[in-house]
Amino acid sequence: MKIAKNLFVAIEYCLSLDSGEEVDRSRTGNPLDFITGTGQIISGLEKEIMGMEAGDSANITVEPDDAYGPAREDLVHEIPRSQFPADADIKPGVKLQAQSPNGPIMIVVKTVEDDTVTVDLNHPLAGQRLHFDVKIVEVREPSAQELSTEAGGCSCSTESPDNCGPGCSCG
Repeated sequence: MKIAKNLFVAIEYCLSLDSGEEVDRSRTGNPLDFITGTGQIISGLEKEIMGMEAGDSANITVEPDDAYGPAREDLVHEIPRSQFPADADIKPGVKLQAQSPNGPIMIVVKTVEDDTVTVDLNHPLAGQRLHFDVKIVEVREPSAQELSTEAGGCSCSTESPDNCGPGCSCG
């Protein structure tokens, strides 16, 4: 069966950046599964796997506009240091989870001054060209339970706690 809209798909993947740095991969024996056409994976990856079948493999490059978008300067903010717990180890590069009106988001500390902390609210992969080494494991009609479960959001099977997964658009 070829991948088309509203089908259950399971993939094994390795995600790397232009630098060659591997940033995520599916766990052995635990592929990333999703239902196509429901916004559970980034649009560029979904578009490229359409028409593939179980057993197919591909190297797929996804540009930022079809992934997590460009990095936006308006998402970099200075926050008073007093807004962070006094015992928090706040230093550049630290990733923190914060609550937004749309649910949890990942923020990255850019700089720390005496009175302010500059944070980046962009998705950690915003502005990055993504390189996926993908193998299609399964393609089938989704069950009623999968439709009700999957419709609510990502089903990420990633080892990286820094984001919701390579394909998920929840980040």
